[in-house]
Order: sequence, then structure tokens, then C-alpha cells
Amino acid sequence: MLSPLFIDTFLLDYHLGHILLFGLIVSLLGAAPLKSQKIMASILTAFGVIFLMAPYTTMPPTFILLGIPLVLVGTLLWTMAR
Repeated sequence: MLSPLFIDTFLLDYHLGHILLFGLIVSLLGAAPLKSQKIMASILTAFGVIFLMAPYTTMPPTFILLGIPLVLVGTLLWTMAR
């Protein structure tokens, strides 16, 4: 059994940006076997909006600015999908 102090010291190194980035990667890997561009595009767009709407005090500005290209790439993928 892990002590709560060990878990707390492990989690102090991460912030909301890391958690959202991990969620983006996991959801893209989970949708990869479906081979659907529209699903990938909707995931990228949704996470782009989430990155843009996240409070700026909980993560560095780099992660917030990551939302802009995610939204743009997501909408481009959506329009190019069949």
C-alpha cells in the first residue's frame, strides 16, 4: 500500500496541462483503431477548446496556447474527412 505522502509528492510535479495532454493522447490512441478522421478531428477540436477555456492560473501559458493549433487542425481534419 502506498502512503498518501508518497502519492502527494508524486502528484505535486504535475498540473492541469499535463493531465489534459495525457487525456488527449489516451483518447487519440483509443480512437485510432476506428480509423475515422471525423472522430480524430472532433477529439482534437474538443481538447483544443478545453485547453483554451482552462483557467490560466492552473497551468503555464504554453498549454493554453496549444489549444489554438488543436482547434485549427481539428477543423481542417473535419473538413477534409469524407
